[in-house]
Amino acid sequence: MISYETFCQLRQMFDQKNLSAAQIAAELELDLKTAEKWVKQPTYQARRPVKRPSKLDPFKGQIMAMLERHSYSAQQILQELKLQGYSGAYSILKDFVRLVRPVRKAAYLTLEFAPGECAQADWGSFGSVSVGSTRRRLSFFVMVLCYSRLSYLEFTLGQGMEQFLSCHQNAFSFFGGAPEKVMIDNLKTGVLTHPLGEKAQFHPRYLDFAGHYGFQPIACAVRKPNEKGRVENGVGYVKKNFLSGLQIASFEVLNPAAIHWLRTVANVRIHGETHRKPLDLFEEEKARLKSLPALAYDAAALKPVTASSRCRVIFEANRYSIPHLYASQKLTLKLYPERLCIYHNETLIATHPRSYDRRQDISNPDHTKELLAQRLKARQQTLLLAFLNLTPSAQDYCRKLEEKRLNAPHHIQKIVALSEIYGVDQVARAIADALTFEAYGCEYIANILEQRQRPSVTPTALHLTRRQDLLELEIPAADLTPYHRQ
Repeated sequence: MISYETFCQLRQMFDQKNLSAAQIAAELELDLKTAEKWVKQPTYQARRPVKRPSKLDPFKGQIMAMLERHSYSAQQILQELKLQGYSGAYSILKDFVRLVRPVRKAAYLTLEFAPGECAQADWGSFGSVSVGSTRRRLSFFVMVLCYSRLSYLEFTLGQGMEQFLSCHQNAFSFFGGAPEKVMIDNLKTGVLTHPLGEKAQFHPRYLDFAGHYGFQPIACAVRKPNEKGRVENGVGYVKKNFLSGLQIASFEVLNPAAIHWLRTVANVRIHGETHRKPLDLFEEEKARLKSLPALAYDAAALKPVTASSRCRVIFEANRYSIPHLYASQKLTLKLYPERLCIYHNETLIATHPRSYDRRQDISNPDHTKELLAQRLKARQQTLLLAFLNLTPSAQDYCRKLEEKRLNAPHHIQKIVALSEIYGVDQVARAIADALTFEAYGCEYIANILEQRQRPSVTPTALHLTRRQDLLELEIPAADLTPYHRQ
């Protein structure tokens, strides 16, 4: 058997170049009999595979009848056929069942929405991103207006209540209004429970948020993601178009880049279903959106915490400082995506930027300034008491120190330290001497103590080593008057 390309070359040599079968065989490196056979064939005829009989052939009609009655598995059919004498292998039966089994796919209705009637929202995930010394899961929130297909995209480092509500707020601000309904999946921040076939029980915070903006929340039926197909397609479009091949250097640049992508790509493209630009359709929908309230909803999440004795509140493996008056007390964390506030009852006691890194200590120096001042004052009082206990005259010396020297506590501290080196009695005597000499300062006390510690030197006879020195001595005559008086 030769290929179609070889057959064309053979016919060209035979018809146009008038070569013989032997010459063609030599030219194309074919067997002579093969060349003689194909020069006689006016058209190319491929070899037809020989169909071999199969052990399954007598049972194929029965198999198809069984599958029409019920969706039996290939193993169930094999068990039935063995009872009727089938001796073939399971693999050929399985391949045949896979080939002839009728495929029944679910059918869906196309949902139609009026302008401003509904928006769909959902989360997506895309690996992780470096934040400081750790890595965080990268999430993104997508909201799509169902009529115009105008999209909103925001990246976050979490999918908590504070991120969920804040992303809704930012989406409404991006659209310039809120729709009548918002359709979500059965995520925990929005839906507490949704029994199959029953109404969903929404989270109280989400209901409160919906009441503030005037929209009705709707939860998709359980295991029915097709009901929010517009946002499902939107999540997939973000992954395929914006995120595919994107090198994420820093989380901080993602959201500005996302807004730029929405304005230049996603919302100005020709949509595959509407065949119009979402931004053009949005002009028809914008007037139907609900106006936003004057005051934004407080989207913070609340979390009770207990402060440590070291004036810190621990959250997500990070430590945040608080004023020392609230150490070891029960407090409340108010969490926003970008910051956190710490309350004692209803009093705000601290505000910090939220860190998505781990094992960080975020401190405000003002929180411990008063405590440090109190400790310094207490330490000075302790030193003053120790100084006054050295000697009764220490009080007079202290008063003079305050009059004569600028930093009296420093001198008191040094003198107390000298008492631990030289002893209390020696320092007390030095203070008394310093009062007599009117020498006020720790350096004078130290000098007196050092002088007293030096051993006294006894004078000895003068020894002259050179004979010349002896000759040059001039000794005055002795005065004998006192002896004559006796």
